[in-house]
Amino acid sequence: MGIPPFHWWRTVFFLIPAIGVYTAVLGTLSLGSSLVDRRGHFAHGCARVWSWLILATTGVSVEVRGLAQLQPGKTYIFVSNHQSIYDIPVVFATLPYQLRIIAKESLGSFPFLGWHLRRTGHLLVDRRKPDRAGILRRWRALVEQGLSLVIFPEGTRSETGHVGIFKAGSFLLAIEAQLPIVPVSVDGTRRVMRKGRLMTCPGHATLVVHAPIETSSLQVSDARSLAKRVREVVSSATTVG
Repeated sequence: MGIPPFHWWRTVFFLIPAIGVYTAVLGTLSLGSSLVDRRGHFAHGCARVWSWLILATTGVSVEVRGLAQLQPGKTYIFVSNHQSIYDIPVVFATLPYQLRIIAKESLGSFPFLGWHLRRTGHLLVDRRKPDRAGILRRWRALVEQGLSLVIFPEGTRSETGHVGIFKAGSFLLAIEAQLPIVPVSVDGTRRVMRKGRLMTCPGHATLVVHAPIETSSLQVSDARSLAKRVREVVSSATTVG
C-alpha cells in the first residue's frame, strides 16, 4: 500500500515549520539556562518537552515496557538500536532519567540543536579521530554528576529495520567506567520516518527496557563479546519492516 501524498504535504508545510519553532524556542530557553545551570538539568527538561511536542504533533504514541527493572536515580548507560531520527524523541520523552547522548561531532554545527548539545554536557565525538582518553574523562565527569548516557552503537540509522553490528568502542568505555548497561529496543519508528525519506506518518512506537547488565566484573578484552550480547538482547524485541 502506498503512502498518501497528504503525509508529504503535511510534513513539509506543517511538521517541519512546527518542529523548527519548537527547536528555536526551547533551544533558546536551554541555552539561556546553561548560563546558571551548568549541570544542564533544566536544559534536559527542555529536551523532554521538545521530544513530547514532536511526537504529539506527528501523531506518534509510545508504549513503554520494562521500566520497573530499573532503580530510580541510578546512573545507567542506555544502549539502543537506531531505526529513525524519531528514536531520540522517543527515548528522551519516555526514560525518566537525566540523559546525555554520545553523538557525532557534526551535529554540533546545527543551530539551536547543536548549541544545546555543546552547552549541556552531551558528548560530541569526531568519529574519524576519536579521542578515547578525552571521551572517558568527560564521561566520568558526567557520571559524577549522576547523569545517564544514551548510545546508538550502530553508528547510523538502519535502512532495512535489521539491527546492525554494535561497534565495540562504546562498550570499552562502559567497561572502564564500570557502569551497568541497559539494552533498549525501539520499534516502530522506522514506519514513522524512514532514513532518506522526507515524510513522516502517524504511528505507534514501542520502547522495551531490558534488564541491566553489570560490567563491574568485565575486562576491556570483553568489549566485543559484550557488544554482541547486548545486540542480541536489543534485536529480540524489534521487528523488520
